[in-house]
Amino acid sequence: MRDAFLPFAKPDIAEDAVAAVAQCLRSGWLTTGPRAIEFEEVFKTYTGAKYALAVNSATAGLHGAFSALGLKKGDEVITSPMTFAATLNTIIFAGATPVLADIDPRGLNILPAEIEKKITPRTKAIAPVHFAGRPCDMAAIEAIAKKHNLWIIEDAAHALGAAAGGQKIGKPGVKKAAVFSFHPTKNITTGEGGIVCVDDDNMAEFIYVFRLHGMSKGAGNRYAAKGKAHYDILMPGLKYNMLDMQAVIGLSQMKRLEAFNARRAQIAAKYMQAFKDVEGLILPPPVKAGDTHSWHIFTPLIDIDKLKITRDEFMKLMGAQNIGTALHYQAAHLFSSYQKAYGWKRGDCPNAEYAASRIVSLPLFPAMEERDIQDTIKAAKEILKANKR
Repeated sequence: MRDAFLPFAKPDIAEDAVAAVAQCLRSGWLTTGPRAIEFEEVFKTYTGAKYALAVNSATAGLHGAFSALGLKKGDEVITSPMTFAATLNTIIFAGATPVLADIDPRGLNILPAEIEKKITPRTKAIAPVHFAGRPCDMAAIEAIAKKHNLWIIEDAAHALGAAAGGQKIGKPGVKKAAVFSFHPTKNITTGEGGIVCVDDDNMAEFIYVFRLHGMSKGAGNRYAAKGKAHYDILMPGLKYNMLDMQAVIGLSQMKRLEAFNARRAQIAAKYMQAFKDVEGLILPPPVKAGDTHSWHIFTPLIDIDKLKITRDEFMKLMGAQNIGTALHYQAAHLFSSYQKAYGWKRGDCPNAEYAASRIVSLPLFPAMEERDIQDTIKAAKEILKANKR
């Protein structure tokens, strides 16, 4: 057993980010200002999006993007059951009903054929989730959206650096937006934070105002030397802005993104090689040609049909070896709140249920050392071998 606990994820903050935060604190400008704008510009350049609107979480970004569609009671947005609650909750808070389409049980992304089955006259948008950093089949999803005149709001919380068909996730196009997360476990972090990438002028204008109380443009600088004291409230908005203190961390992290993702891919490749013939573990499938996986998390399935233990018991045994694991995610349609609201039940999304009862996240972060990787592999192999049926 390891002497020290190995977490499943850990942010890597460079000294230049620490110094930049200190400089922000000393400057007296702590809230949204020039560094947040600079971060947006860097992100636009990276993704190729016309607009990049920084917010204080991906949840805020999704809420803004869905709200910009003008959704109302009875409208529907199709999304994946294999996602964090934020995806569904923001659809609900924007006024619509989430509709779930089942997933590929190994790749864990929403299936285009299942999306097509769920489209009704009430459908207004599709919200694919790029699970673990694996890009969804965007060519097929975009074809469906075009056929039915629907918006695509990509939940790209896991997918910074991923690409579908050679095009980076985050380069939106027509009737399309992508929302990224900068939570501490993500491919880059700003502590907490998110960003919306979009080309549509109207959506960008809406989110710009929505993210800061609905105040008119420029109102955020009303305390600056040349700021305007008076402002208008153009709509009911919320407090979703990103701080300069967060943005400077993001600027440092963006310089290291390619190196971070390369290291993530390297660690994932070591896992894939080490576990390829291990009974009791179902590995993620390879991505198709032209796609790039950003490896936010490494999520094999515990083959409980071949073992004497459950997934949860596997996680407990890994913890006893001082190896951290995590659960991403439980199948959304099995949560009591959604079942009560929408009548969802077990059996609605059988592929998601299969995956959710078996999935586990193993440690994966750029600062992992070779010993960390080998300790994880050794512990997992020993537990699986000892618990074969």
